[in-house]
Amino acid sequence: MALSVVICSEEWRRKLAGVAILIFFLESDVMVSKVDGLGVNWGTQMSHMMPSNSVVQMLQNDGFNKVKLFDANPSALAGLAGSKIEVMVGIPNDMLATLATSTNAADNWVQQNVSRYRDVNIKYVAVGNEPFLNAYNGTFENVTIPALQNIQQSLAKANLAGQVKVTVPLNADVLTNPNDPYPSFGVFRDNIKPLMLSIVSFLDKVGGPFTINLYPFISLHQDPNFPKEFAFFDGTSNAIVDGSNTYTNVFDASYDLLVAALKNAGYPNLPIIVGEVGWPTDGDINANVQNAQRFNQGLLRHIVTSPGTPLRPGIPIEVYLFSLIDEDQKSIAPGSFERHWGLYTFDGQRKYSLDLTGKGSTNSLVNAQGIKYLPSRWCVLNTSADMTTLGNNVGYACGIADCTSLSYGGTCNFLSSEGNASYAFNSYYQLNNQTQGSCNFQGLATITTKDPSNNGCRFEVQIAASSSSSSSPAIWHGPRLVSLILGYAGYLIGIVFFLL
Repeated sequence: MALSVVICSEEWRRKLAGVAILIFFLESDVMVSKVDGLGVNWGTQMSHMMPSNSVVQMLQNDGFNKVKLFDANPSALAGLAGSKIEVMVGIPNDMLATLATSTNAADNWVQQNVSRYRDVNIKYVAVGNEPFLNAYNGTFENVTIPALQNIQQSLAKANLAGQVKVTVPLNADVLTNPNDPYPSFGVFRDNIKPLMLSIVSFLDKVGGPFTINLYPFISLHQDPNFPKEFAFFDGTSNAIVDGSNTYTNVFDASYDLLVAALKNAGYPNLPIIVGEVGWPTDGDINANVQNAQRFNQGLLRHIVTSPGTPLRPGIPIEVYLFSLIDEDQKSIAPGSFERHWGLYTFDGQRKYSLDLTGKGSTNSLVNAQGIKYLPSRWCVLNTSADMTTLGNNVGYACGIADCTSLSYGGTCNFLSSEGNASYAFNSYYQLNNQTQGSCNFQGLATITTKDPSNNGCRFEVQIAASSSSSSSPAIWHGPRLVSLILGYAGYLIGIVFFLL
């Protein structure tokens, strides 16, 4: 039925126009409302940080109302001031020993990183990050609980314990299954069971959630026999039937492994937060845009259409996607993919479309605006130069700059030997803000204004210093350089192999 309205006066035209605009915004707000409980991790291990206000604007444009920080980064916290975005602020593992042995240190940390940010909506303090990883060989086992207790005490002294809760983000390796693969038999790892029971008891007492990091990609990466389709949410093969419950994806199975462990420990109703979950886009044969989009979109759709899990049906899951932006300074000890978990590239450009409503909306991630770049120039191989020292120079460049896209399965893995060298030289050149002398490599390199990017392999131009939180150019020497090169030894062997 058509409805015609005759407007008789200019005043009424203005009034109805205002009503129309209001309705438009209300409808738009409904259309772009995001999955309840959806947050994102904002890591800062990058050579050139985007301005914090630009990142916060991205969060707001996308509709994220929760963010997790791995440390109390002053720039990030200042940018979040007044935004109303709920914040989980982290304490790095290397601070745990000090906080465990000094209540004054805990008081000072709370004062400097929580109390003084009254206009930041801090809801959680994450004490450590995966401190009980098997790889740490027990380094943090004796200091995590005392640090947790001291931070809680300091929050209480500051009259913040009612609004700011403590938690300890833990890797899924704190769990084990004596009757694998059935999730309902989940328990805590034997060698840390007393620690885990103490943490769970303490969190229950003070009202803190249990935070677990779940990585289906890592399961696939570490086990060549892992059924790939079970890592995603749209397959039905390889289902696990556990009594009356059926699991068609490893996320639900891993989550319920924790639910069962908590129940077996006597805490069946302790709140759970998934502190990290995501999929990388580069640096591994299974790390690509297609798989990342499939996983993250499937996760969001799954949370909306099938809330809860078989052992906690109907209970919404609080999730922090990992992560917001790529970090080119992260350790690649687990794999080259570690620097490519972001929904966005280093400069805030979305990698793929992602409907954050989980309901099939056409809305997607919004690119950062107003990012300023260095001049459009690149450092590439001088093909007329003497190539005798090429391998050493490529190794030097990749020992400092990020060459992970050259890894097997990476977006630049198809390049020729000359292309590998150009990529390495340009990464080093951009890392050093295109400074004079950073494109030489014993005469092997030259500067060009023609973009060498091709076929999905992006040769970056870095963010300009005026648009970035990076400090002075990073032409590193001495012990810093030695430690980096030693840390990259295995990776450098791979680079040299490419050049042979």
